[in-house]
Amino acid sequence: MPYYTKLGLLPQKRHVQFRRPDGCLYSEELFGTEGFTGPSGTMYHIHPPTQVYGWKPIASTKVEYVETDIMRMRHVTTGGQRMPPRGDSVTGRIVLFGNADCEMAVCNPAEQMPYHFKNAQGDECIFVHFGSGVCHTMLGTIRFGPKDYLIIPKGIIYTLIWDKRAEKVGLNAEGKPADAGPSFENTPFGRFLLIETTNGSHLGPPKRYVSKDHGQFLEHSPYCERDLRLPELPLTWDIKGDFPVRIKARDLIHEYVYHYHPLDVVGWDGCYYPYAFNIDDFSPITGKLHMPPPIHQTFEAHNFVICSFCPRMLDYHPQSIKVPYNHSNLDSDEVLYYVEGNFGSRKGIEVGSLTAHPQGIPHGPHPGTIEASLLATHTAELAVMCDTFRPLHPTRAALELDDAKYPASWQGEHFPGLSTGKMHLNGVTVPPASAAAFPREVHPVPVLHAEVNTRLIPAPGTENATNGAAAVTKPGNTANVWAP
Repeated sequence: MPYYTKLGLLPQKRHVQFRRPDGCLYSEELFGTEGFTGPSGTMYHIHPPTQVYGWKPIASTKVEYVETDIMRMRHVTTGGQRMPPRGDSVTGRIVLFGNADCEMAVCNPAEQMPYHFKNAQGDECIFVHFGSGVCHTMLGTIRFGPKDYLIIPKGIIYTLIWDKRAEKVGLNAEGKPADAGPSFENTPFGRFLLIETTNGSHLGPPKRYVSKDHGQFLEHSPYCERDLRLPELPLTWDIKGDFPVRIKARDLIHEYVYHYHPLDVVGWDGCYYPYAFNIDDFSPITGKLHMPPPIHQTFEAHNFVICSFCPRMLDYHPQSIKVPYNHSNLDSDEVLYYVEGNFGSRKGIEVGSLTAHPQGIPHGPHPGTIEASLLATHTAELAVMCDTFRPLHPTRAALELDDAKYPASWQGEHFPGLSTGKMHLNGVTVPPASAAAFPREVHPVPVLHAEVNTRLIPAPGTENATNGAAAVTKPGNTANVWAP
């Protein structure tokens, strides 16, 4: 993280005597990265953190990828009843896509975690879609709720305790969950998306938004330190007993046991800690014309980035096209997780689903959505995107939830006239395309021309458009292409 903070009891200096009320020394632990030359924290335990026993393997976490030689666009339908609850917040994770740099999983836990967990293999970005609860970590407590990012750095011991959704959320007037989510039977606690580093790198804010000299968020950043929720009290549990901690490392879950509570830290300081950031606190960067996806970037690690597509004002040029242009991201694979709202450039995408677009395959607006967006002034879409710089591969679980018809969804007439106006971004009814609605200078009939000595001259055979006279072409006339 870019700035220093502290919590709890600390001695005045590092690496000096710091005694418990009974006169014994607290156990200091330096918790650092990159060979202790990167971000680190210093913790003070009631008990030595080395006193563990009962090591045993629990389960493999090695991911098997399939169809690694097939490159096509995918729609993985993980929303609603298609994904029943299973396991807890760790054992219930279902990896859908991944590569040597990251893994993407979804989880709908059926039960609480009866243990603490440490990911010693990588950082975790947990995006909470539905549900709320408390994340107890070795560095303090973070309460989480819908649309929170939980960033849990590598090596942090934590446990997630969910609120019972039926009690916390309740029903609306129609007898459905008030958070517009799946049924309580299908999702008793909550759902989340997990993006995890697998290459040893660490998640952080985009470097272009942080001062190189001081680590402070810069003025053009779409979020800043005030938006981050850091660990708070309660911090310390001084309880004796047998407490299992499961650790993920080397593609395997191991378990070891403490004879005291693992969250026994009385104080800590440094720049390495978990935190929460709500996606609604992301302030989108907008422009006169459509802005490229990097303006949505929220976090980054080596070889991949995480972006937040949030409700925002749309482009304000009088002739702007509001939905994304067709594009080929030649160096990246793109996976989008749909959270809520109406995605103006897509049809038939469910909340909670993911789409995957491989590098090099052009993708863009679905048929009819370009014209439908022209009168819109804002969008209510919300999604999380992960762009990777190595190809992403699906798992067998992803294939079982795959919408085989998705690659063909771009087929059809892209400019049908829009007689119904059903496709919209912000409730604006779009009239049928006509000369009155869209004047000729906005949607011109192409006019062939030739360029000679930087001047425009009429193409052969076009003189009769002006009764034999040469057509007059002025700079800026959208009926022709202007040459400087």
